[in-house]
Amino acid sequence: MLNINLIKTSPKEVAIALAKKGYDVDFTELLEKDVERRTLLQEVENLKALRNKVSAEIPKLKKEGKPVEEIFAKMRETNEKIAELDAIVAKVDAYINDFIAGLPNMPDEDLVGGGKENNEVVKTFGEKPAFNFEPKHHVDLCTDLNLIDYERGVKIAGSGFWVYKGMGARLEWALLNYFIDSHLKDGYEFILPPHMLNYASGFGAGQFPKFAQDVFWMEGDEDVKKNRFMLPTAETALVNLYANEIIDEKLLPIKLFAYTPCYRKEAGSYGSEERGMIRGHQFNKVEMVQIAHPDHSKPAFEELVNKAAKLVEGLGLHYRISKLAAGDCSASMARTYDIEVWIPSMGIYKEVSSVSNANDYQARRNNTRYKDQQTGKNNFVHTLNGSGLATSRILPAIVEQFQNADGSVTIPIVLRKYMGGIEKITK
Repeated sequence: MLNINLIKTSPKEVAIALAKKGYDVDFTELLEKDVERRTLLQEVENLKALRNKVSAEIPKLKKEGKPVEEIFAKMRETNEKIAELDAIVAKVDAYINDFIAGLPNMPDEDLVGGGKENNEVVKTFGEKPAFNFEPKHHVDLCTDLNLIDYERGVKIAGSGFWVYKGMGARLEWALLNYFIDSHLKDGYEFILPPHMLNYASGFGAGQFPKFAQDVFWMEGDEDVKKNRFMLPTAETALVNLYANEIIDEKLLPIKLFAYTPCYRKEAGSYGSEERGMIRGHQFNKVEMVQIAHPDHSKPAFEELVNKAAKLVEGLGLHYRISKLAAGDCSASMARTYDIEVWIPSMGIYKEVSSVSNANDYQARRNNTRYKDQQTGKNNFVHTLNGSGLATSRILPAIVEQFQNADGSVTIPIVLRKYMGGIEKITK
C-alpha cells in the first residue's frame, strides 16, 4: 500500500512512477475526497467540543434550577448530526482505502518502464550445454527413466498435475533437502506454515483484492473475506507472520525460509512450450523472506539474489540473471531480479527464482512495524522475498542439461549425498 501523504504531496510524480508499470491513474477524485474527509472530521470535532462544553454546564444549570429541556433537545440534534457525519466519513474512508489498496507498488527509480522486452540480463553463468547426440525433451527423459507419471497425474487430478515416482521422487526430495540445508547453514529460520490462509494474509501480501480470483478458495461464503485460500507461495504466509506487531529494532533483519507446495489456479497454457512440468497447478518451492530495516533493504536484496544464484550454481546449471523492467515486476514489488535456467528442448530460459523487494508496501498493508531505538517512533519495515528454489523447472533443467547419449541422466554432485551416493539415473 502506498503512503497517502506521498500521493498528496507529489501526485504527479507518483502517477509517472506507476505509469512505468503500465498503470494509468488519476488522483483528482482521491485528493478531493481527502479534503472532504478532513473538512468533515473538523466539523465533527467542533460539534463534539460543543457537546462536551454544554454537557459540562448542565449540572450547574440544574443546580441553579434553570430549565434544561431545550438544551437536551439541542444535544439530541447534535448527536444525530455527529452520527450522520460519522457515517459520511466512514463512506469516504472506505473510498480512500479501496482506492489506495488497489494501487500497485511504485517501482524503484532506476527501473526502466515497459514489460519483458525491456528486461536486462545482468549476469550469465556457464555455457549452454552442447550435445554430440540428439537431446531429448524432459518429458521423454522423465517418462523413459520412470521419474514422472504424467498420465496418472492427469487421471487423478486433471491437467496441470503430475506424479513423482521412484528416482524422480528421490531427486525432487534431494533438491528440497539441498535447498533447506543451504538456508540453515546461512542462519535462516526454518518455517512450516499452514497451507490454508485467511483473506487478511492475501491482502497483506498485496495479492488481494486485485488477484483474488487467481487462487484456490476453500469455503463458499458469499463474503470472500470470511473464506480461506490455498497459499500460492509461502511468501504470502511469511510476510504476514508479524502483521500488526511492533518488532524490536535489534531483532532486524528477521531471516526466514519455508518449504511448501504452492497452489496456482492459473497454470498457463499447455501447448508445446509448456509441455511437462514447466507450469502446473501444484509445485514444490522453498521460499526465502527477510523482514528488514529500511536502511538495510538494498544489501538484503543483494544477499537474496546471491543466495538463489549460488543454489543454481551449486547444481552446475547454466543460467542467467535478469533485472526486470517496471512493467514486468509484480504489482506488490518495487524491484525484481529473475534467476532463469536454460531449457535446451525449448531453446529458452525459464525463471526458477524471482527475488523481489516490496520496500514498505506490504508492511503498510499488514501493519508490520519496528520501534526506532533513537526516536522511539514506530516505522514500517521492508519486506523482501526470493525463491530458494522452485523445483518444477529445476528438475527439467537438470534432466535436460545433464542427459547422456545412452538416455541416462548424471546427478549433480551436491545432490548425491541425498540419493544414497547414486551418480547416474539409468533405465
